[in-house]
Amino acid sequence: MHNAGLGSWPARRAAMSPGRVALIFEGRRVTYAELHVRIARLAAALHEAGVRRGDRVAYLGPNHPAFVETMFATWLLGAIFVPLNFRLTATEIEYQLSHSGATVLIQAPGMPAVSAPVTFSTGSLPDAEPIHPDETVAHDDVACILYTSGTTGHPKGAMLTHGNLIWNCYNLLVCVDVASDEVTLVSAPLFHVAALDQCLLPTFLKGGTSVIMPAWDVDGCLDLIAEHRVTWMFGVSTMYAGLCQSPRWADADLRSVRSLMTGGASVPAALIHRYQERGLLFCQGYGMTETAPGATFLEARESREHAGSAGLPVFFTDVRCVRPDLTGTDPGEPGEILVRGPNVTPGYWNDPQATAAAFVDGGWFRSGDVAVVDEHGHFRIVDRTKDMYISGGENVYPAEVEAAIFEHPAVAEVAVVGVPDPKWGEVGRAFVVPRQGASLAPGDVPAFLRDRLATYKIPVYVDVVGDLPKTGSNKVRKGPLRSLPLPR
Repeated sequence: MHNAGLGSWPARRAAMSPGRVALIFEGRRVTYAELHVRIARLAAALHEAGVRRGDRVAYLGPNHPAFVETMFATWLLGAIFVPLNFRLTATEIEYQLSHSGATVLIQAPGMPAVSAPVTFSTGSLPDAEPIHPDETVAHDDVACILYTSGTTGHPKGAMLTHGNLIWNCYNLLVCVDVASDEVTLVSAPLFHVAALDQCLLPTFLKGGTSVIMPAWDVDGCLDLIAEHRVTWMFGVSTMYAGLCQSPRWADADLRSVRSLMTGGASVPAALIHRYQERGLLFCQGYGMTETAPGATFLEARESREHAGSAGLPVFFTDVRCVRPDLTGTDPGEPGEILVRGPNVTPGYWNDPQATAAAFVDGGWFRSGDVAVVDEHGHFRIVDRTKDMYISGGENVYPAEVEAAIFEHPAVAEVAVVGVPDPKWGEVGRAFVVPRQGASLAPGDVPAFLRDRLATYKIPVYVDVVGDLPKTGSNKVRKGPLRSLPLPR
């Protein structure tokens, strides 16, 4: 038997570089040798709790070394890791636990009250004699289930295999000169694939150090960069905008930083230039949960000339931009992004219908995003065929928000769109038609959603209207709604 998956990495790293620091958290340093032992102990405890190959182990909590330990211990047993978004409500989390069939939940103190067959707290993780199971794990085996906001009212569980995650690391290491002495600031949530597979795992693979932030904080970020001589970090546009707007920005000691990386929402060129003026490399990429996540990347040598570009297809992955008939677009012509490669998901957990709909024309994954490709092959993201918008780095699907609003007894119809916002990039705007004879004020909607949806999904603007623009087939036309001026 042979573990060719990610669960074998801690033992391999402990053998190669036992004394190097793997993690730093709130001033505490953990070497690769120490981390390997902690993971083996937790794996033994999970095994005693009944976890076996293919079982699902969920984690709920902010960034913490316990996240890393739980993840690798799960993989050591050949089980499947399910990281949960702690910003969700208890109802949303319960759905994901039920849908994934998680048998064990490890959660941090202060998290929403949810239930699982077996629950442990990160404050007192179970301890047992270390085990080193001889479990066969192949690259095609599912490593984790990451839930993406649903387009039909419920999130979908994107499956990522060990091979998906490993090939993404390879793609990233081709694009970014990650070094064995890298000090990576893990400041985005680890339940997102970008922090997990664009920062933590590539750093681990190279034997570098990950400095883990429990939550994003501008001052904390600047302090950690200076204290630990951080060399590399990932962030979304709101995080980078916050750093620039800090009164400490002009005098911040950023001399150790070799490169900065971003993805998710597109970053304004003016913001990129602020970092370039400080002599910093600022590289943008494009991807999604289903591509583990890298699909395109702007390498450092092109970051100035093509600022604002999402770059070129990553090394081991093919990316196309196509018309509705799946023929390739001409330079400058908008089209849908298709992705194919060893980093692309095999599909959605227990959802063969969604899986079948996601692939076309010989295994190309449909992103639902629209881009233009210039004559140099650079991709620029311009729109989304789906109605998804990105608020503060979080994907929001209007259908899920609309389904929640529609539960209000006074609501007859609703449409939600994303609108520009200087702080969050985009926020939600809901257009609500009240039921005949019912009374509905704009403030009623956010109050109704408070216990039903995560805060970032709740629309900032609510318009109570008499009707919604429709097509001839009675579908809501969202284009005219997006073009309406925002209320003052």
